[in-house]
Amino acid sequence: MTSGGIALWVAALGTPLLIRWLTTKRIGQQIRTDGPSMHLAKAGTPTMGGVAIVVAVLAGYLMGHAGTHVAISRSGVLVVLVTVAAGAIGFVDDWIKVRHRRSLGLNKRAKLVLQIVVAVLFAVAAEHWAGADTHLSFTRWNSFGIQLGAVPWILWATLIIVGTANAVNLTDGLDGLASGSATFCFACLAIIGYWQFRHFSIYRVPSALDLALTAVALAGACLGFLWWNAAPARIFMGDTGSLAIGSGLAALCLLMNLQLLLAIIGGLFVIVTLSVVVQVVSYRLFGRRVFRMAPLHHHFELLGWPETTVIVRFWILAGLCAAFGLGVFYADFLRTSGLQ
Repeated sequence: MTSGGIALWVAALGTPLLIRWLTTKRIGQQIRTDGPSMHLAKAGTPTMGGVAIVVAVLAGYLMGHAGTHVAISRSGVLVVLVTVAAGAIGFVDDWIKVRHRRSLGLNKRAKLVLQIVVAVLFAVAAEHWAGADTHLSFTRWNSFGIQLGAVPWILWATLIIVGTANAVNLTDGLDGLASGSATFCFACLAIIGYWQFRHFSIYRVPSALDLALTAVALAGACLGFLWWNAAPARIFMGDTGSLAIGSGLAALCLLMNLQLLLAIIGGLFVIVTLSVVVQVVSYRLFGRRVFRMAPLHHHFELLGWPETTVIVRFWILAGLCAAFGLGVFYADFLRTSGLQ
């Protein structure tokens, strides 16, 4: 809990300082002209707030070990490093947008290549250095008994990291939507991590307690930032925050052997991403749009829902997905423990 408390306070107290500095430097959000027209009023709102999230995670993780018996693990360090590295990619993207006064930063190819490089480095280090299990997993390492092997697992892990990072990035379109939704996911993973620590014989995650601590730090950082990011937002996280949060979420699930359960725990991010895929495929194949606008939250805005209504209802959906994922995990535990 210490790591979460420290991360929360660092984000909650550090974000207004960041807002003041960004305002002084006139570093504000550039709004896409093809987005909902009501968002144009948000132009100029300080962005790159993800910096506060990343710093808070670092502080929470490091200080969370002080005076505790929890040892810093290679797995925990890797999660923090991939969070920082992904945040750095987002920072470059945000900085280009601000500097050139446009809503487009890095070109799509360069951004994707950088994400793949970071994801591959993480996956290789996780497999060779941190000893990640290379089975295909759902709720535990032996969910299916399918051993992927080193190279296929690295490719699979890369896909999960890049996919989750971009899913969170797509969800970050309304005030506090991504940060609030991610808090549910990290809180769920913190509980699962502690449970894996208590039942090592079933889950075989050597660094489970440290990974739980990392999840708590990420949850605290998102919650502290949400204080200032909630509607009407005083600051946006930008790609700095969304890529960092998504990569950290994916990294935790990979190292905790929850690869496929991630799709349930982060169900909102999956739904939002699928809405974009459906919209693009439908338009290119049939010349028709399924939604008024994608991602999905913009569709409901254009239906006339107030922004805060969309946000709160999507938070409820995110919370239900995380709770359902936790329930699936516990149900599997009851079944597995009963067989032992």
